[in-house]
Amino acid sequence: MIKEIVKDIVFLEQKSELATKDDIEVVNDLIDTLRANLDHCVGMAANMIGIKKRILVFTVGDTIIPMINPIILKKEMPYKTEESCLSLTGFRETIRYEKIEVEYFDINFKKHKQVFIGFTAQIIQHEVDHFEGIII
Repeated sequence: MIKEIVKDIVFLEQKSELATKDDIEVVNDLIDTLRANLDHCVGMAANMIGIKKRILVFTVGDTIIPMINPIILKKEMPYKTEESCLSLTGFRETIRYEKIEVEYFDINFKKHKQVFIGFTAQIIQHEVDHFEGIII
């Protein structure tokens, strides 16, 4: 189901909790909501739709990839960039890493460990920041 985007800074600054198998519907809602916003959005965290769970989705080409309880294990090659967010107005400067290693669960709760580079790595870092209440 497509959900409304949360813009309440006080809510967005709260930390997210670990997701469980009972939160699969949140994954589906995130996918639907990202799909509805693809013309101006490449990734979303669950708190952006009002759910404080560690779930994110992002695009790779035409595919939407969900991650449940992702943890960034390694970060390499920092760089400065500007980002925007559906929950905020405008662009903000931040530091991101060109290469990251992430451990996460897929929608079937199968564990993965994977390296991401470039823009995909940047999207994941932005959404993981949402889990910690860091808003860019």
